Amino acid sequence: MSQSTVAPAALVDKLAAAKHASIALATATTLQKNAALTAIAEGVVASADEILAANELDLANGRENGLTSGLLDRLTLSTARLQGLADAVLEVVGLTDPVGQSVRGSTLPNGVAISQVRVPFGVVGAIYEARPNVTIDIAALAIKSGNAAVLRGGSAAIETNRVLVSVIQAALATAGLPADAVQTIDEFGRAGAGELMRARGYVDVLIPRGSADLIRTVVTESTVPVIETGAGVVHIVLDESAREDWAVDIVRNAKVQRPSVCNAVETLLVHRAAAERLLPAVLGALAESGVTVHADERALPYATDGVPVTEEDWATEHMSLDISVKVVDDLDEAIDHIRRYSTQHTESIITNDLANAERFLAQVDSAVVMVNASTRFTDGGEFGFGAEVGISTQKLHARGPMGLPELTSTKWIVRGSGQIRG
Repeated sequence: MSQSTVAPAALVDKLAAAKHASIALATATTLQKNAALTAIAEGVVASADEILAANELDLANGRENGLTSGLLDRLTLSTARLQGLADAVLEVVGLTDPVGQSVRGSTLPNGVAISQVRVPFGVVGAIYEARPNVTIDIAALAIKSGNAAVLRGGSAAIETNRVLVSVIQAALATAGLPADAVQTIDEFGRAGAGELMRARGYVDVLIPRGSADLIRTVVTESTVPVIETGAGVVHIVLDESAREDWAVDIVRNAKVQRPSVCNAVETLLVHRAAAERLLPAVLGALAESGVTVHADERALPYATDGVPVTEEDWATEHMSLDISVKVVDDLDEAIDHIRRYSTQHTESIITNDLANAERFLAQVDSAVVMVNASTRFTDGGEFGFGAEVGISTQKLHARGPMGLPELTSTKWIVRGSGQIRG
């Protein structure tokens, strides 16, 4: 950190401790790291009463401070959700340790052997909002990939995260690894988040998760390299040939199952030739589930209690039981609409036309592009990663759900026997 920094000494101490811990973690054995993860899973379950009590304090504060229903849902933990977090950590235990994996290599004509291998980043910073599950997910993936983690989970989840990090640190110590490998800087508030963004030299990479405003702030203000995770203005296209049962089930699942998450659908685009056939059933199913439909003039007649869509709606990640609906003339218009308003997170098309499916997959430039499947599948757990650090919507280093390999860089190993360059 530069000499001009005004970061509190306690914060600098935490950053320095995480950097020092990362050295030990980088050379920890897979057995040690798995032991720590197993202890975390056991600790989350054993400490459930303490975690849930802390979570209730955060929820009460959130309700008093007017948190949206979507953020309250993300903030909420339950016995079932804690068990799910523990299970996800145990899944990470079963995954292959990426550290030391050979990416490529060769032996030169002069006998020098070169190989590119995976190595940890060092210290991974994360800034996120009202998502205590992210505390466990990022810590687990960081530990397994040999990284230390510095977490800024936001004031909305400060009590929950305090208990979760204490569970993680106790588990690390049990496994003989430095407890300082996972730190929370929530007590430093927004100023701490600002210092984390400027902690170049202590933090090797920073990952923001949260609202579009939070992500934009981190990307524009950070001097630490950032892996951008994006807001989810997610689209589903109903092609002319789409099956009605698939359309109903997929759109309802993508919107209703958990509307507060980034892979929930926000905009439905319907081919004009399919509107009369599909929209009554699709919008009817959404209405039964309490969804408010923001419809354009061609879709509005099919929407019971629908409201006229606004230009702002097309670019909005509702994170609630709201969906924007537009009737389009053809697939070209649908793809053009996605190019204009998408955050390049996830898009799906429902179709029985193979040519249209392949064209959609080829021409839509998002991190995840689907055919005949719910956008809710864009998730590290669903992809078999055990958990995820986030869903990257950028194109450098990582794209899409980020698991263990995405938390590593590489270095080149060169082994010679006295060769010199002529």
